[in-house]
Amino acid sequence: MGESGGPGGGGREAQLKHTGLRPGWTTGACATAATTAAYTALLTGDFPDPVTITLPKGQTPSFALAAERLAPGSAAMAGVVKDAGDDPDVTHGALVRAEVRPLPAGSGVVFRGGEGVGTVTRPGLPLDVGEPAINPVPRRMMREHVAAVAERHGGTGDVEVTVSIDHGAEIARSTWNPRLGILGGLSVLGTTGVVVPYSCSAWIDSIRRGVDVARAAGRTHVAGCTGSTSERTVASLYGLPQDALLDMGDFAGAVLKYLRRHPVARLTVCGGFAKLSKLAAGHLDLHSARSQVDKGFLAELAVRGGADRALADAVAGANTGLAALQSCAAAGVPLGDLVAVEARDQALAVLRGAPVAVDVVCIDRAGTVVGRSPVGSPAG
Repeated sequence: MGESGGPGGGGREAQLKHTGLRPGWTTGACATAATTAAYTALLTGDFPDPVTITLPKGQTPSFALAAERLAPGSAAMAGVVKDAGDDPDVTHGALVRAEVRPLPAGSGVVFRGGEGVGTVTRPGLPLDVGEPAINPVPRRMMREHVAAVAERHGGTGDVEVTVSIDHGAEIARSTWNPRLGILGGLSVLGTTGVVVPYSCSAWIDSIRRGVDVARAAGRTHVAGCTGSTSERTVASLYGLPQDALLDMGDFAGAVLKYLRRHPVARLTVCGGFAKLSKLAAGHLDLHSARSQVDKGFLAELAVRGGADRALADAVAGANTGLAALQSCAAAGVPLGDLVAVEARDQALAVLRGAPVAVDVVCIDRAGTVVGRSPVGSPAG
């Protein structure tokens, strides 16, 4: 999950202290620390351990070295184990290595992707096709630290930096990378160097990169899906390719707000009935810890769809959203369609007139369509 954002401001730091959650370090910060240690050893013969770096917002964390290797004058390698703090980050515990080799004067810093670091194969990302998936901010951090080491120890700052992540190709299978066209491993990420626990910023960033890739591929229809079942359903309904499917999870707002600034002609939102009933009620974060199914709201919709008072009371008192849906279905009240239309209208409101047409598909746990809206345009 979280691989960007950070406690740069006092408010965020206070929030972390209040929750008791421990922040961690991004892969970009780990790669920077490993690069700093390796280049220092290349110039001096000694690895600083721990090695201290400066992050974009001024923090100065220190990292213990988990691996080191020196071939004097020709190459040095250092490795740092990623500590994601209390965030459920799939890269927590991964060994991030950087090997530094000298280059001729004037070469600058050249980045290579080693084992476990992916390669960009599709346009739309902030890196050119063929480049190793080392994102712009980590590249900048490594360049700045290489320059600082060169100044301290009399180097030229002209080096090749090869970043690798042990078992990265295997770990990457559980990330968005294959869908984004980043093949062969993980991305080296992070905009502040700090992982904020449960900020979910990496997921939201992946949603944005998914939109970018779809746009670059010329897709005019994308789908925001709450999970794998909704992905299968919407792909079957519309024949959408994988790069048009956005794994939005609970972050409906992230999809809509990014499309507001970077529009695609059509968006289908597909997900479970209960989750999409939250969107229909105006919630943009659909996680169960942050929004609940509003049975009173569903009862109001049911009345709008022809439910009598007894049915409305049954909906309001239902144990689950699915139970409310089933009660209405038995009475011929199209609660699923009503929720889909309301969710579509909420989505259009968040889009604020952006040129994106929207439709919504509600499914049950088996993937059966239980509600569907017509396509709505920005003009209504």
